[in-house]
Amino acid sequence: MKTTYTDKYQGVVDFLLEARKTAGLTQEELAAKLRRPQSYISKYERVERRLDIVEFADIVSALEIPSKDVLAFLDALISPSHKRGGK
Repeated sequence: MKTTYTDKYQGVVDFLLEARKTAGLTQEELAAKLRRPQSYISKYERVERRLDIVEFADIVSALEIPSKDVLAFLDALISPSHKRGGK
């Protein structure tokens, strides 16, 4: 079965996973900050569940990721080298 998730989406998940680890938070701790079950974190980190933009913003806020880091990540995500690949 072909996945509906692209390399770009995997990049988003990797960004959030690394940010959680850098913040020194467990899945349980982040879930508590978001008032969600731990399985919510697990499912998006394993790419079993797709995040929408509001959820992404909530997670970024809970992880206290500086806006400049989020913008730099998003800029790199849509850079010309990613556009050529179509993924």
